[in-house]
Amino acid sequence: MRALTKTLVSVTAAVGIAAGGLASAGTAVADTSPAPRSAVAASSAAVAAYNNLGLTKIQAYGVQCFLNTSVYVDIDVDGYLGPASWKAMQGFLNRSWDQNLKVDGIVGPATIKGLQYFLKHGGWGYTGKIDGIAGSGTRAAFAKFGQATVEQFCE
Repeated sequence: MRALTKTLVSVTAAVGIAAGGLASAGTAVADTSPAPRSAVAASSAAVAAYNNLGLTKIQAYGVQCFLNTSVYVDIDVDGYLGPASWKAMQGFLNRSWDQNLKVDGIVGPATIKGLQYFLKHGGWGYTGKIDGIAGSGTRAAFAKFGQATVEQFCE
């Protein structure tokens, strides 16, 4: 009886492996259509092109209007914080808040720390640690800043 059970388990496993191989082969063949792949690639690229850190489009628009008040900045105001907007923000944090950020448009931990410093010491309600993590407190204070700048700097 024990030998029969082992045999049935082995046969079942072999059939499962074979069926899995066929299923993945079918998937590979079905995945050769170029249209869905290009649509996925395009949407992934669009998502990766900006990082609003939770701001609404209107709040991000406000941040961009604010940044454009500097003689050093001339960015498109479109409500999407892309690399040009983040370079402008990094430059602002360096000039006005004595940060030493690499002006590369990348929203990494150093940029988040600089932003947190500004949000904390600039009176925007950030009370958390300056840790380079864009958590809920950072996002809420940044949203408060974005909303205020829309009302003050955008026409």
